[in-house]
Amino acid sequence: MTTYPLARTAAALALALSATVSATTAAVALPAAATGSAPGSAALDWTACGPAGLGQQCATLKVPLDYADPDGRQVDLAVSRIRSTDPAARRGALLVVPGGPGNSGVQRLTAKGPALRDALGGAYDLVAFDPRGVGGSMKAYCGLDEGDRHLTTLRSWPGADGSIDENVTRSRRVAEACARNGGPELRSLTTANEVRDMDRLRGALGERKLSAWGNSYGTYVTAQYAQKFPRHTDRIVLDSSADPDPRKVAQGWLAGMARGADDRFPDFAAWAADPARPAALRIAERPEDVRPFFLDLAARLDRTPKPSTTPGVPLTGNLLRQTLQNALYGDAQFEPLARLIKEAATEGATPALPPQLTAAMPDADAAVTIGVICNDVRWRGTVGRIARAVAADRAAHPLTAGMPVNVTPCHFWKDAPAERPTRLTDEGPSNILMIQSLRDPSTPHSAGLRMRAALGDRARLVSVDQGGHGMYLNGGNACGDRTVTRFLLTGERPAADVTC
Repeated sequence: MTTYPLARTAAALALALSATVSATTAAVALPAAATGSAPGSAALDWTACGPAGLGQQCATLKVPLDYADPDGRQVDLAVSRIRSTDPAARRGALLVVPGGPGNSGVQRLTAKGPALRDALGGAYDLVAFDPRGVGGSMKAYCGLDEGDRHLTTLRSWPGADGSIDENVTRSRRVAEACARNGGPELRSLTTANEVRDMDRLRGALGERKLSAWGNSYGTYVTAQYAQKFPRHTDRIVLDSSADPDPRKVAQGWLAGMARGADDRFPDFAAWAADPARPAALRIAERPEDVRPFFLDLAARLDRTPKPSTTPGVPLTGNLLRQTLQNALYGDAQFEPLARLIKEAATEGATPALPPQLTAAMPDADAAVTIGVICNDVRWRGTVGRIARAVAADRAAHPLTAGMPVNVTPCHFWKDAPAERPTRLTDEGPSNILMIQSLRDPSTPHSAGLRMRAALGDRARLVSVDQGGHGMYLNGGNACGDRTVTRFLLTGERPAADVTC
């Protein structure tokens, strides 16, 4: 679960829907009495958008800024869909729920729409929206300095000696800026509001029930929706889940990344030691030598950063570690990571840094990245206790060097959470299918098992024997893809948890 986006850009329930919602009428919200529409739902005015040939449409959904005042100020959410082209086969709407917090549902639908359409045929209208603070939806701002909007500063990497003093100073500064400048828009960025917005969209679509495919942080949002609105759910897919413990939420997700990096790194080590690799990419002759090579290189860069091709931005140990975290999400990133490692280790070479690590995030992107996780729950830990946790985590998990348990702006957040996170339980329809990598760098399999335990007999788990984050229609595992697709098309799940 991506507690912070990995780049600036950087995610399903059993009865057929009413036949009255046909492909020719789905754009118009039917009366609430006929559809189960959420209060205040209004028709969506669809217009063509997106790449040519995809058939994508966009609209704007009005939702209350504050659901405690449903008739008060309304804000805009960007909504998109790809309609079923087979009215006879259409069984409802499948909502694509992005990760983050901070990722765009509209962009994810554009990217995944062709694969979903091929896999599911005309069974669903494919639908998504940009959550509050994201993309074409309502924005919030913290007014952060540019230096506080880089990925390696939003993520609290300790100093080269393990000190967290600079992290504490920055976290206080960011929290104070958000309190000063964020206003009600920032305070409205919560998982609970995204869940309510989902149901408002369901009503506007004219659907009695909604299927959903949640990815990463989107699994938590989708599971919360299934808990709060069980009668409005059809078929739910949770792809790459983390521990839903309501006492910790994102603080627990972030801490899990230390274990996740350890689980996943051997895949990269095997790749980087493969004799078939060219010299410019092969890091060691044996997989077991790649990890000590990487750790030694990061320590040397801690002591003496190396000039890069980006003026004024040297390659530090923490920049290298953050590049590793990004690359572990998918095998396609192994080659650029290996190239950077080789450049960093070669005397006279000038390493080229990944663009997402050299530019500041827009203020709105930084605000939503921070806002949701800080608004959801009060983060625990005094500065002294955090410093001790960082020291222990650096020793136990040197690949992440204490970052996952370090101080964040959430520890100094001014506003108390407006409401407590909902505890997930095994009460409700048994209509959830989970899919999880055995070697996930962000939401480790061990954390996914805690989501599985919370849901009890409501869920089944498909564990995929490969590395990476986000499995369905992404990792190339035919067994996993086939199992999820069959569930979305027929409602059939494995009788028990399975491994692919």
